[in-house]
Amino acid sequence: MDDYTLLIDLHKRGHRQGPGGDAETELAIKHAMIDQTAPLKIADIGCGTGASTLVLARLLNAQITAVDFLQDFLDLLNQKAESAGVADRISTLACSMDDLPFADEELDVIWSEGAIYNIGFEKGLAEWRRFLKPGGLLVVSEVTWLTDSRPAELQKHWDSEYPEINLASAKIRVLEKHGYSPIGYFVLPEHCWLDEYYRPMQARFGDFLNRNGNSEEAREIVDAEQQEIDLYERYKTHISYGAYIAKKPYE
Repeated sequence: MDDYTLLIDLHKRGHRQGPGGDAETELAIKHAMIDQTAPLKIADIGCGTGASTLVLARLLNAQITAVDFLQDFLDLLNQKAESAGVADRISTLACSMDDLPFADEELDVIWSEGAIYNIGFEKGLAEWRRFLKPGGLLVVSEVTWLTDSRPAELQKHWDSEYPEINLASAKIRVLEKHGYSPIGYFVLPEHCWLDEYYRPMQARFGDFLNRNGNSEEAREIVDAEQQEIDLYERYKTHISYGAYIAKKPYE
């Protein structure tokens, strides 16, 4: 089994595939000032197994297209949507986020929690803008520096993992560069990393290793994930995810 397949095996069993929380999804809805009664068309891009999708479906009067390139994740989302009684509000789409099939000005809201890094923050903003109606909303969470300088160990790790990591001020400038009007920003708190993402992942390590024969490849993945967790716990005052809310202006 290759590393990619192993990573899917580890993460598909998680409620979340990155830092976040249901309360923070609700907070982003409030920051965006979304009318919860208005009929909306939303794309949740890089939805994973659907943690944010399910909150949106529960709280909004929306038809949501949940997009992920992994059908395994979407199959789990469909099961969860049925159990939650919101399957009629969600359709799933297996495709790459850099090859989306939406028409120009089709969407009221583009939502993407902890996933835009897969295409790159700036590229995602530039390519997705055309899908939004004038006055449409973009809500994305993105790994963000919280301080102007960082310990060298932390800087080296994230420069390697995601060279676009930057301060919120720089991210907001990128939003403005690509024709968005920023209307809200907040930092995801510590529990979004530890309680919602890292601790549940650590609890799955043992079963993951057993399922995969305690192979060297599986142990390397666990070690890499644990190293990232250790870095976060040492240096969490310097890094988090920022939630960015912006509007496509009326022309």
